[in-house]
Order: sequence, then C-alpha cells, then structure tokens
Amino acid sequence: TRESQSTGQTLDRLEQQKLDLGLVAEPAPRKDLAFIPVMDIQDVFVSTKNYLENLYLREGKDTDVFNTGNIMLLDESNMTRRHVNEYLSESGIYPRQILEVSTMDLLIEFAKIGLGVACVIKELVQKELDSGRLVEIPLEIPIHKRTIGFAFHPGNPSTALKTFLEFLY
Repeated sequence: TRESQSTGQTLDRLEQQKLDLGLVAEPAPRKDLAFIPVMDIQDVFVSTKNYLENLYLREGKDTDVFNTGNIMLLDESNMTRRHVNEYLSESGIYPRQILEVSTMDLLIEFAKIGLGVACVIKELVQKELDSGRLVEIPLEIPIHKRTIGFAFHPGNPSTALKTFLEFLY
C-alpha cells in the first residue's frame, strides 16, 4: 500500500476497528486511538556528489539547489509530502522543478542513480550516507523530526491485537 493512501485511510480504518494495528507517523490527537511511539525519523534532502558537481558546473557554485536542481518528492496526497511542504513553506523554499514519485523506495533509487535531489527519511539511507554514495544537502533549519509508532483502537477486542500488545509490554 502506498504511504499516501495508507496513513489517512489506516487511521480511519483503525477508528472504525476494521484494522487492528497500524504503523504510522504520529497522528494529530484522535480521541478514539491509542499511539505507542517506536522511533523518531528525520526527513532530509540527499543526492549524489556527481549530481551536485554537475549542477554547480552548469549553474555556478552559488546556485540554489532548490531553484535550479531537480527536486524529487513524494506525491502531494502523501502525509510525508504534506509535512515536507509545510517545512518548505515555513522556510521560504520554493522548488522550481519537482518530480513527484509514489514511493519512498523510488525516491531513494532515483537519488542513488543521480536523477536529482530527493527528500527521504534519513534512517532509510543512513548506510548510503555513511558510505558516501549519497550526501545530505545542508539546510539552515532542519526539517522537524516525526515520531512513528503503532496506532490502535483501545476498545478493539481482537485476540491478535491483545497478544501483540502483551508482547510489547
């Protein structure tokens, strides 16, 4: 399931007790759902060194990557994209050339082959950052971290959910 469909639909289905459990970014408070945080995640912009070097050769060393580069983002219906759009707007960053992609996996792969600058979850590309295969684009103010975790309806009588929660605790 695509993340753009899953987060909003998952929360709705959890509230309706059509799903037992969802691994989601921490939602705004929903009176009918419980949330167990698992970890914080950080959205970052990454690219290959070669892509950046070629961009600087073509546009000049002082070029703004967001104005002249190919910026790759998840599609606009995606919760991560909404989070990133809010950051971009607050920071006064208005990318000119945007390539929308449907999954985080595609963003990561497109970044690795040098198609542009991708906004990805840092924890998913840490190995590539550590090896130098990808480089992080420095931002004056980092994108706000998010928390992911398990959401569920506390009134759900499912045996599977109860067993899972007992395992967690």
